[in-house]
Amino acid sequence: MPYQIELKNSDAILTAVVRERVLPKELSRFVPAACGEVWSFVRSASLPKPGRHIALYLNDGMVEVGVEVSERFVGNDRVHCSQLPSGRVVTAVHFGPYQRLSEAHASIRRWCAEHEHPLAGISWEVYGHWDGSWNADPSKIRTDVFYLLQNQSA
Repeated sequence: MPYQIELKNSDAILTAVVRERVLPKELSRFVPAACGEVWSFVRSASLPKPGRHIALYLNDGMVEVGVEVSERFVGNDRVHCSQLPSGRVVTAVHFGPYQRLSEAHASIRRWCAEHEHPLAGISWEVYGHWDGSWNADPSKIRTDVFYLLQNQSA
């Protein structure tokens, strides 16, 4: 699938997340489980205006999975208030099943190498709100993929 790669600025977005070190082979199990756990917390805490699901990939296998939120909150031993990073990013929209998200990631990394945009080692995915029609046609599933770039002014 050809991807439209964009370079832009991204603002920090508050999130409610479960943070854990996760092996790549465990992501397909961890991400949906963590999303469910965070949504249960969001509902029980009556957090206003929860948004889309997210997965933030940090260094050394650390992953934050959860949901966008509109205000800071006090979490518990599992769910934490965090945020998606701000800064210069490279992004692309992936349409299709989650099992093919690696194609978007590879395209972004390749584009960055070709255009000499050094990566900061942090990436994230923002998942579109589920639409029932996606069950019949998974090619319409939308996921936005972001890679934070190194700050080149330093």
